[in-house]
Amino acid sequence: MKCPFCGFDDSKVTDSRPVDEKIRRRRECLKCRIRFTTYEVVEIPLLMVEKRDGTFETFDRNKLIKGIFTAIKKRPVTIEQVSGIADYIENYYANALKTIASSREIGEIVLEKLREIDPVSYIRFASVYNDFTDIESFVATIGEFEKGD
Repeated sequence: MKCPFCGFDDSKVTDSRPVDEKIRRRRECLKCRIRFTTYEVVEIPLLMVEKRDGTFETFDRNKLIKGIFTAIKKRPVTIEQVSGIADYIENYYANALKTIASSREIGEIVLEKLREIDPVSYIRFASVYNDFTDIESFVATIGEFEKGD
């Protein structure tokens, strides 16, 4: 770490502790001996979502959560479970070092997670995600759900 006072290229860490979602480090320049503070944060790569029409937009966690909340309305699904789905998606792509995800991939992950949590929420989300236009689509999805159990 370059010293902000004398410009020397090396310093030692004298203290390190977590603060909020960062790590605070007290450093001492090995040349001028002046102490300074740095903060370390994890950099999450920007995730772009490719929409069905071929356009791209940045991943919006709030938009995802809002869509899931529409499906879980008046169902026994907790905020923590919904947040867990969003966390899983963000972590999945960050760990895979992927910066582009299709909306279809994200929707499939949400369906997979909702399937484990609540069958009614799963069907509701599937109806919007798959753009059901008739009753047969609902019946087919419910049939697939029952076969999977």
